Amino acid sequence: MANFLGNIRAVAWASLGLGALFLAIYAIGVQQRGLDDAALLSGLLRWTHVAAGIMWIGHLYYFNFTQIPNVTKIPEEHRGPAISKVIAPAALYWFRHGAAVTLVTGLLLAWNQGYLLEAYTLGASEGFAVPKHVFIGIGMWLATIMFLNVWVVIWPNQQRALNINDRFPDIAKEKRAAHAKTAMLFSRTNTLLSLPMLVAMTGAQSLG
Repeated sequence: MANFLGNIRAVAWASLGLGALFLAIYAIGVQQRGLDDAALLSGLLRWTHVAAGIMWIGHLYYFNFTQIPNVTKIPEEHRGPAISKVIAPAALYWFRHGAAVTLVTGLLLAWNQGYLLEAYTLGASEGFAVPKHVFIGIGMWLATIMFLNVWVVIWPNQQRALNINDRFPDIAKEKRAAHAKTAMLFSRTNTLLSLPMLVAMTGAQSLG
């Protein structure tokens, strides 16, 4: 068991397999209740959406509550190679792709359930008649802004600040610091928006 738990790939695949088993059980229940395939697709999309969201926001919180506040406590000669060449690039990979999968599955879920336009217009397309669509629309817009922050600002600036994959070797140290600060400020913005976004997303589920 120790060998198994010590291998993250094995653990991840096993977790995925168990999740797929539970999804199969869910699918059987859907069929027994006479529900259509849209209900099954909705379940699959919601499962993927939540899992990717945990990956995204989990890394967002790691950066803002763990790495950034504590990295300056490490002597510079030690933190440079360890953080910039190993830990940060790996964390940024899961961070940005988690954001992308979260947004795509969220949009597909809203489309599958027939409220994509209503949510993105914050209920205006239906005269604000459905509070759920207004509330979840707020959450979707916040998530969209956060996604754009990740891919348009945070990731490009981190690439330059850390010289990821040696693509920007000639940037001066002062310029790298400026890129790092820009990435940090937008990451803090996403941290600020994260809880309102989660409240809107989860709270909408109990509204009619």
